[in-house]
Amino acid sequence: MTDRSADRHPQPQASRAKRLYIETHGCQMNVYDSERMRDVLAPLGFVQADAPEGADLVILNTCHIREKATEKVFSTLGRLKQEKDRRRAAGGQMTIAVAGCVAQAQGEEIARRAPGVDLVVGPQAYHQLPELIARSARANGVTLETTFTPEEKFDALPARAASGVSAFVSVQEGCDKFCTFCVVPYTRGAEYSRPAEAVLAETRALAAQGVREIVFIGQNVNAYHGGMSLAGLIRAAAQIPGVERIRYTTSHPNEMSDDLIAAHGEIEALMPFLHLPVQSGSTRVLRAMNRKHDAEAYLAIVEKLRAARRDIALSSDFIVGFPGERESEFEETLALVRAVGFAQAFSFKYSRRPGTPAADMPGQVADDVARERLQRLQALLRAQQLAFNAQQIGKRLPVLVDGPGRHPGQMHGRSPYLQAVHFDGDERQIGAVTTVEITAASLNSLGARMPAKAPA
Repeated sequence: MTDRSADRHPQPQASRAKRLYIETHGCQMNVYDSERMRDVLAPLGFVQADAPEGADLVILNTCHIREKATEKVFSTLGRLKQEKDRRRAAGGQMTIAVAGCVAQAQGEEIARRAPGVDLVVGPQAYHQLPELIARSARANGVTLETTFTPEEKFDALPARAASGVSAFVSVQEGCDKFCTFCVVPYTRGAEYSRPAEAVLAETRALAAQGVREIVFIGQNVNAYHGGMSLAGLIRAAAQIPGVERIRYTTSHPNEMSDDLIAAHGEIEALMPFLHLPVQSGSTRVLRAMNRKHDAEAYLAIVEKLRAARRDIALSSDFIVGFPGERESEFEETLALVRAVGFAQAFSFKYSRRPGTPAADMPGQVADDVARERLQRLQALLRAQQLAFNAQQIGKRLPVLVDGPGRHPGQMHGRSPYLQAVHFDGDERQIGAVTTVEITAASLNSLGARMPAKAPA
């Protein structure tokens, strides 16, 4: 039997710090995973690099949701191979790793199509990076690891190092919903919920380091069942000293329980902004998507949420041009958007993903038809977003200040509704919730000023 103890516990080198560059694509879970990869690799002496040029290890953390995102991986790997060849010609070295969902779904294809890649690691195996890097250095070819081990992964991850005033905390991974358009069940596996005490311990540690906003994340975050419901987890986190704001994403309408809806009206720290993907306003299309909810049920949830918290704002996801979608069914989506009024939304043309049921459905919508529908939907969503932002002008909003703004003397923060807010201030405000008066609004941000002090 081969002894791999040295692989599992590689020793940091005494020479210069090694440089690590991670390029992250896709969802909040990938952002969290990239942060945790840095934590895993820090004991090996890796420090963050701002660009792949000069980096000793480059990790491409990938997203498999859309076809263009997948093809971009191979384009990026081609450029990285050129940089690696230049380094090698100059007597240097570069290790290239592919992580994330494309790695999970297409690891063997990556090994075949991208000869510069040294390591392919799936999203449930990145805790093994130190061992895998050691194995890769000895290997003649690509080292591939795409096992599904979420329990092992979270148990093996080191303590978090906070990097700002807001932090993602993964509470749930995977998906059991099997929407017909989606690859997540195949790349992230079945639903797994972390134990509540592990989540709360991570939250306490982050709060002790100055994190003021916790964002609970998961592919179906409100399907959380790690010993308590998501509402129970939020209630417990709100009691942790230093935690001033709580958010969660991404939610599924089927899991919007009454206790979670009630939490929005009862927990002050839970921000009045919810991302609740609907995907389509047509009940027939939703059934074809296997979404397990219809348009009427979605509208009923929205009504309950607004009854629980009058000032709640909503964002959503939409797919247009799903196989078989008729013009009248697309019009139903527009009608739902008008009925709800979204503060923000993400919308895409349907992307045919190999291996998903929808990829083989009849009635694939022509690209030009889908593109024209998307343009109409996005025009409506942009108008709603701009109108919502404009409604904030003249209001005083609490802003969590997270860093400098675009210009000298300017600070940047986030409103309760996740809007970017720019105002004149100073760096002493970073990490504080500061009340500002909104003076201007654009599609993607708000302008503000410090309120005038009342006369003595």
